Amino acid sequence: MSREAIFGAIRRGLRRGALPDDQAMALRARLSAHPRHLIPARSRVARAEQIALFLRNLEKEFATFRRVSDAAELPEAVATYIAAQNLPPELVIAPHDELRSIPWAARPMLRLREGRAEAADLVSVQHGYVGIAETGTLMLPAAPDRPTTLNLLCDTAIVVLRASRIVGAYEEAWDVLRAERHDELSDGFMPRNVMLVTGPSRSADIESTLELGAHGPRRLHVVLVDDDSSALQS
Repeated sequence: MSREAIFGAIRRGLRRGALPDDQAMALRARLSAHPRHLIPARSRVARAEQIALFLRNLEKEFATFRRVSDAAELPEAVATYIAAQNLPPELVIAPHDELRSIPWAARPMLRLREGRAEAADLVSVQHGYVGIAETGTLMLPAAPDRPTTLNLLCDTAIVVLRASRIVGAYEEAWDVLRAERHDELSDGFMPRNVMLVTGPSRSADIESTLELGAHGPRRLHVVLVDDDSSALQS
């Protein structure tokens, strides 16, 4: 179904036609202006501390991480993690160029399948778009090379993130998305789905008992590639 057909169905459901010209103009002005919200002071720190803040908040939210100095270390880091968790070496992986360039053959026991996750998949490897230091959150916009099912269906989610993709605050993450997808977003629309993931899935709805994996992965593991020279110098 096209976007116009979806919006048309919504208007019919609301028994409303198109917006009047003055309201449409005000809406377009707001979308183009991107008014900024509060940026916490804790995110206004040097690059090295920003990255450290991101990792501290990851752990605070029940996620784990490992830092590597180069992408060549990723196969060993992933293999070590899944072995420690007693997980099978079958991985469903995002069909992203950065992940494809990793020398996975260095760990031939790892068996990779590119594409969307299926119900039987236990471990996924996702490409991290942006990390947000203020809360230890991952921004994962939907794209053909970043399937959303990898963030939802598997019991264990591994996210590969470059340190240079960590920003201080949420507002800066949205700035990155708008800047890098300007052509796609020129009509004012965001990607079909933008997931903000803070730790593994959890719920305390039943008797206030925290349960991990309630609505998605029960484990979230970030492999951080230290590619930010400015952080090393700060």
